[in-house]
Amino acid sequence: MRAASQILTESFLEVRAKLLEVAATLDRIDRSLEAGDSLLNEAQEQRKQIDSAIEILLSESSDRAERLQQLFSRQYESDWRKQMDL
Repeated sequence: MRAASQILTESFLEVRAKLLEVAATLDRIDRSLEAGDSLLNEAQEQRKQIDSAIEILLSESSDRAERLQQLFSRQYESDWRKQMDL
């Protein structure tokens, strides 16, 4: 297993870039909303998911990736093949 400092040093610039991208996107959304735009129902749900994802990222657990994957995944349905016409 690599040392935590090594992992952080190797990943810092990539993670920083991704966080800046997320922040810029949220800023653009907020500016549009402040200008009088509104989110459609599906977009409101997506924004709630993003807000929940940020809360997960801010937690201090070691299962953040798993929790994010579950947040953005569909619930398992036993008849998924039929629903998707497969």
